[in-house]
Amino acid sequence: MDKKPKRRTRERILETSLRLFNDFGEPNVTTTVIADEMNISPGNLYYHFHSKDEIVNALFSDFERDIDKLFGVVGRRTASVEDIWLFLHLLFELIWRHRFLYRDLSDLLTRNRLLEVHFGRILENKVAAATQACTALVESNEMRASPAEIAALANNMAALATCWLSFEYARNPRRQMTDESLDLAVYQVMAMLAPFLVGDARRLLERLSSEYLK
Repeated sequence: MDKKPKRRTRERILETSLRLFNDFGEPNVTTTVIADEMNISPGNLYYHFHSKDEIVNALFSDFERDIDKLFGVVGRRTASVEDIWLFLHLLFELIWRHRFLYRDLSDLLTRNRLLEVHFGRILENKVAAATQACTALVESNEMRASPAEIAALANNMAALATCWLSFEYARNPRRQMTDESLDLAVYQVMAMLAPFLVGDARRLLERLSSEYLK
């Protein structure tokens, strides 16, 4: 049988860095730690990435590409309560895979110009996606809200989606966060919609929530 080709060193560096950043926080992981974890020389790592910021930027580019694809799907369809629920699950799964970006966001933004510019665009896209979803629900008579209420709701939904990991970490820094924390985040974001939903849409959200919280 033919042997599978070994993964390229560059790919292994990114995979190892992502795992270490997620587990210990990006500020606490150096390129030396990454090289030691991989059992390669610092010079070998330096050949592929000249600094830790280059590693962070490469990981962020992967995240940005994936989240842009997700926003693109949202833009091509009319939202329902179930669609929004699914979108949030996919969004938080993506956030969880790159959770160091969100947990260490303030620190990263203060010293990384690329993230400062591009993450702002991601936040704008989150607000736009939430606005589009709420507007679609209003147009289909599943939700009652004024334009001002939609604007405030969209900003609040985007803010919670962005800050949930930091909130959970600050609430209990010694607890190991799991993907269950993000499951709860999906519910919390959907709960913001509840007061505005009517009829079958409100009942559907209540059913989804009851099944979810068993």
